[in-house]
Amino acid sequence: MVMLILIGILGAAFGSFAGAQIWRLRARQLVEDKKAGEKVSAKELKKLSPLINKKVSKDWSRCLSCGHVLAWYDLIPLVSWLSLRGKCRYCKKFIGWTEFLLEAGMAALFVLSVVLWPMPLTSFWQIMMLVLWLAALVLLAILFVYDLRWLLLPDIVNIPFIVLGAVFAGIKLCLASDFTSTLTSLLGAVFVLSGIYLLLYLFSKARYGEDKTWVGFGDVKLGLGLSLFLGNWLLAFAALFAANLIGTILVLPSMLTGKLRGNSRISFGPLLIAGFLIVWLFSESILNWYQFIL
Repeated sequence: MVMLILIGILGAAFGSFAGAQIWRLRARQLVEDKKAGEKVSAKELKKLSPLINKKVSKDWSRCLSCGHVLAWYDLIPLVSWLSLRGKCRYCKKFIGWTEFLLEAGMAALFVLSVVLWPMPLTSFWQIMMLVLWLAALVLLAILFVYDLRWLLLPDIVNIPFIVLGAVFAGIKLCLASDFTSTLTSLLGAVFVLSGIYLLLYLFSKARYGEDKTWVGFGDVKLGLGLSLFLGNWLLAFAALFAANLIGTILVLPSMLTGKLRGNSRISFGPLLIAGFLIVWLFSESILNWYQFIL
């Protein structure tokens, strides 16, 4: 129980870290877009400008409303937000729910990951796989929120996630008792979660142009990282099905009421991540169910 509490505190701390990095990434993205000649929100750029071009020694967390540098007691995960009722201590403006939900969500995911970990943690490499997974959760949290807010999966987060997935898959292959079947299932997972979306992306790009593709290329790269962690084509198929099912449930009411149309853009990255996490956490039950029906 003590270990799980410590894991939860660690998860909340990394959730706080992820929340801070999201705004820093957004600030840099706005600067890059402006330099490239794209239209950016002057109000948003001004709001996030204090986060730009700061040295590590001076890159302090601050309120995005008043710009006040936050003290250490303003940054205690979950506790600070709850004690201040989600408001800035200095300007009293509401901070928002994103930070709190990230901290609570990451705490829960860290604990669940340890409780439901599918293999014994009896060797260095098995422990290393858990560490890689927890690090990947932090990157997924950033990708989830960033794509949900701004319809973009930044490469600066997506690529490291793929690298972590490749190392994770490599260790799993080395530990596998049947290398050939494990590799085959891994390649199948890559095709299901990344290859199919790559084909959809290339076809729609060739037919309709870069701005009207059915899926973004960021989703293709995200799918690659997710498939490397799953390492099983059956689980990859289940994650793909879960993502599309969740998307249908969320989008269909808006389409029926006319709020969304067939050509409307939605964030698919969060749906992929949600489907992936559901399948990962219940992978043993899903595989047992597959074996039962087959």
